[in-house]
Amino acid sequence: MSDRIEIAAEWERVEPRYLWVQLISTIIGGVVLMAIVGVILFFATSQNWLAIGLSVGGIFVLTLINAIFSFFRTRTLGYVQRQDDFMMRQGMMFRRFVAVPYGRLQIVDIEQGPIERMFGLKKLKFVTAAATSGVVLPGLSAARAESLRDELVASAETRRAGL
Repeated sequence: MSDRIEIAAEWERVEPRYLWVQLISTIIGGVVLMAIVGVILFFATSQNWLAIGLSVGGIFVLTLINAIFSFFRTRTLGYVQRQDDFMMRQGMMFRRFVAVPYGRLQIVDIEQGPIERMFGLKKLKFVTAAATSGVVLPGLSAARAESLRDELVASAETRRAGL
């Protein structure tokens, strides 16, 4: 039994610039966490520098590993528009394939955070009737995100009209 899902269409990838968004977000999160842990341990351990250094050093190593894995996480993001649904894939170890039928789409939302704005990227967020369908496609150029949103909304409208 094969563990691959074979799709006849060509998978489209997110923008390569999204890697920088991932790296910067990882570094900012790591620095903030190191600062918080460092300050808390500074006051909680009566300035035990060994405990502070080991804790902050451990967080630094985890941040570095997370930054390295950002390269791989970015490469696994992909999507394809099929005749009846929109399919997205992500994940290295824990793979996720999500197919969103056009007729079930309720909202296709475009979001953009400050780091994404620096790189001219946006993400699409899909809302369906299912409560657990938190599908987010990050790393799209502004033009591609808007055109994809319009295509998906048009496809959703034609599918819902037939219900």
